[in-house]
Amino acid sequence: MMMSALWVVLMLLGVTPWRSIHCLEVKQEKRLLVAMTLVPHAGSTGAVCLDGSPPAYHLHEGLGSGARNWLLQFEGGGWCNDVASCAARSKTRRGSTRYMNKLEVFSGILSNDSTANPDFYDWNRVKLRYCDGASFGGDSEFLNSTTALYFRGQRIWKAIVLDLLPKGLIQADKVLLSGCSAGGLATFLHCDDLTRFVPETATVKCISDAGFFLDVRDVSGQYTIRSFFSSLVSLQGVQKNLNPNCTSSYGLFAYQCFFPQHALSYIRTPYFILNSAYDVYQFHHIFVPPSADPRGRWYSCKLNPMACSPIQIAILQGFRNEMLEALESFEGSQNGGLFINSCFTHCQSELQEAWFGPSSPRLHNKTIAEVVGDWYFGRGMAKEVDCPYPCDSTCDDLIPSNQGREVPSTTPLRICTIGCPLFVICLLLPLMII
Repeated sequence: MMMSALWVVLMLLGVTPWRSIHCLEVKQEKRLLVAMTLVPHAGSTGAVCLDGSPPAYHLHEGLGSGARNWLLQFEGGGWCNDVASCAARSKTRRGSTRYMNKLEVFSGILSNDSTANPDFYDWNRVKLRYCDGASFGGDSEFLNSTTALYFRGQRIWKAIVLDLLPKGLIQADKVLLSGCSAGGLATFLHCDDLTRFVPETATVKCISDAGFFLDVRDVSGQYTIRSFFSSLVSLQGVQKNLNPNCTSSYGLFAYQCFFPQHALSYIRTPYFILNSAYDVYQFHHIFVPPSADPRGRWYSCKLNPMACSPIQIAILQGFRNEMLEALESFEGSQNGGLFINSCFTHCQSELQEAWFGPSSPRLHNKTIAEVVGDWYFGRGMAKEVDCPYPCDSTCDDLIPSNQGREVPSTTPLRICTIGCPLFVICLLLPLMII
C-alpha cells in the first residue's frame, strides 16, 4: 500500500523513467554500512589530517577463501593547492575526520555480495578516508599565528597500512590497491610502495579509476592543470615522495611526476587503468576550466553532450586522442590492463550500476568488473578501448550533477519541484520498509 502511494506521487510529479524506479529499488536493497576506524596514536608520528584530526579507514573483513586477500581503496575528492583553499578544506569532510560520516556504504568493487562483485566480495575490503588534499602524497605543514595546516598524506598512508598489518595484511596472499579520482591518482604514487609491507610471495596489483589526469593544454591554450599541480606539489611537500627515477629524469620539472602519464612508465607493479576517454571531471576542470570559458560557450555542452556543437565534439575527440596517445606505450605492456570507455562519467568502480549489473557499460560485452577480474586473475584479455563517442550504446551519458557545473538562476525551482520530493522519498523509504 505504501509503495503504491509512493508510485502515485512519482507519477503526479511527472517523473518518468528508470531513475525514479532505480531510486526506489536501491533503497529497498540491504546496504552494507561499514563503521569508521580512527588510527590510534597516529598523531605521535604526525600522521594527521589537514586540521590535525586523526586519519581513518573503514574495514569490512573477508571470509572463507578470501580471508587472506585484501583490497585497499583510496577515497577521492579533489585537491587544494594554496593556503586559502586548504584552510577552507580543513573545515570539511575533505580535510578532517571530525566532519566525516562515521558509516560508509560499500558498493561496487567494495560490495560483499557475490552477485554484485563476483571476484572480490569475500576479500578484506578497506576504504582509506581522504583528508590531506594531495592524493595521500604530501609531507609538510603551514603554521602561523592564525592558521595551522598539516599536509601529511604520505604519513597517513603509512599509518593506515601499519595499523592494518596486525589485522591480517601482513599475511596477505593477494592484494589489490585501488582508488577513485584523486584516490585513483594516489594509486600511482603508492603502488610500488605497498609491496614493501606485504609478504614477497603476495600477488600485488593496482588499479586507478578515473585517476589518469592528463597533462594537457585547455581549450584556451593554457596549461591550467599543470600550474595547479605545480603549486600543490610545492605547498604540500609532495616532490620528495614522488618516484625518484621519474623526478631525476624530469629535473627542474620534477613536479610533473605527479601526473600519472609521466609516472606510469616507472611503476614496476602490475597496473590497470579504468577511465572514461571523456572523463567529466577532466572535461569540466582540465579541458574546459571556467577560466578558459569566461563567456560560458561550453555551458550547454557540459550539461549534455548531445547539446555540443560539431566543433566542440571535434575538440573533445582531440582530448580523447591525447589520452590514447598518453597510454600508447602502456597498451603494449604485458602486465597492464585497460578499460577506456566513451561514457561521459567519472568514477565507475564504486558505483554498482557501472561496476557490475544488467545495465552496466560494456566493451565487447564485458562489464568493468569482468575485465578487471580477468586481468587480476590472468583469465584472459584485459585491454579494452572503446570507439569514439557516440558509438557506445551501453553508456548513460546523463552527466552527473556533482561535477562542478553551475546551475543557471532560472532553473532551481524546476529542479526542486522534481528533485526535492524524490530526495525526500528516497531518504524516507528505508524507514518505511523497516
